[in-house]
Amino acid sequence: MGLHAARRLGELAPDAHIALVDAGRIGNGAAGRCAGFAIDLAHNPRNKHFAEDHKGNEEEFHVNSEGIAYMQSAVNELGVDCDWDPSGKYHAAATSRGDRCLAEMSEALARIGKKHSWIGKNEIQSLTGSRHYHAAIHTPGTILIQPAKYLVGLMHALVDYVDVYEKTPVTNIDYAPKFHSCETPGGVIRARQVLLCNAAYLTKCGFFKNTAIPVYTYGSMTRELTRDELAQVGARGPFGVIPAESFGTTMRLTNDNRLFLRNVYSYARGFQSHQSDVDYARKHHQIAFDRRYPNLSHIGYEHSWGGLLTMAHNGGMVFGQLADRVFGAAFCNGTGVARGAGFGKALAELALGRTSRSIDILNNRPKPNRGLPDWITEIGVRMTTKYRLIKAGKET
Repeated sequence: MGLHAARRLGELAPDAHIALVDAGRIGNGAAGRCAGFAIDLAHNPRNKHFAEDHKGNEEEFHVNSEGIAYMQSAVNELGVDCDWDPSGKYHAAATSRGDRCLAEMSEALARIGKKHSWIGKNEIQSLTGSRHYHAAIHTPGTILIQPAKYLVGLMHALVDYVDVYEKTPVTNIDYAPKFHSCETPGGVIRARQVLLCNAAYLTKCGFFKNTAIPVYTYGSMTRELTRDELAQVGARGPFGVIPAESFGTTMRLTNDNRLFLRNVYSYARGFQSHQSDVDYARKHHQIAFDRRYPNLSHIGYEHSWGGLLTMAHNGGMVFGQLADRVFGAAFCNGTGVARGAGFGKALAELALGRTSRSIDILNNRPKPNRGLPDWITEIGVRMTTKYRLIKAGKET
């Protein structure tokens, strides 16, 4: 969100002094370590109202598509290299429960007029090289990227009109009539306007206190596969597989021939995860690897990590003006690649007094409601995620 907001500010207000501030290194956080799916329509076949919500789905599609188009312009016009791959995604099933999820998804997509196609057992197994899957649906609107390359490349493309401050945590913000003062360990940044694009941490900046449900999800990646190993995973080129059951395993073969698998969710007390959480997730990732590639899984993983995503009890999102000359966007509730780009672009336009359909859509979204006490939320999230993981079975 922050990078795309900064880019749009620079385009619309070329004489403005823009500072982009990150507590860590851009591309090194959850945004750069995600699975890299820029999704045009985030389906939810478990929601019985999904197919009937034509207006909501069209609005979701509009915002996400605008985000993807803005990202593509960075690739085409600014020369950002990110392994851009418009091949779409595959929703794959490995169980009868997964089959039912695919059928529900297909019915929903058909009812809202979104293009998709069924993929048979032989084709999905040929594509992935895995006998684990026996059916899939292909949706063409998703883009696959290497997210860290995209973020770092975009940051470097903005250096002519954006001052970037990495490793600069903002420890306090004093909102004042003339200038807002952002305190950092190295000094104070004073700004007429502040755009908060910091996900769950927006709730630590004076707005929407006690609304965030911080959840970590986890990924593991192999080393680069050899030619013989690559032959075992289809070797037809990079691909992206989404589980038919939403608590199943996401999988990618990356452009540099690594397998990436993602599953497991955990409550992030204090917005933090610990090594024990990563170790627990890695064990489940190995089980998923064993199921999909039993003759290859002995190579294990080179890297494992977790990344924060933010949800609200009511599914609400933050977008808009939060105070005088303070704007914010947060709570993507997943699907953050396309949404983050779209939200950031729209937020910058709003801050400069512009209007757009995306701004109208996002301004009308429900805001996050105040949640239950943390200890109750933590128990609820841990019980729910454990139950959903068990229920997903061999889809994980």
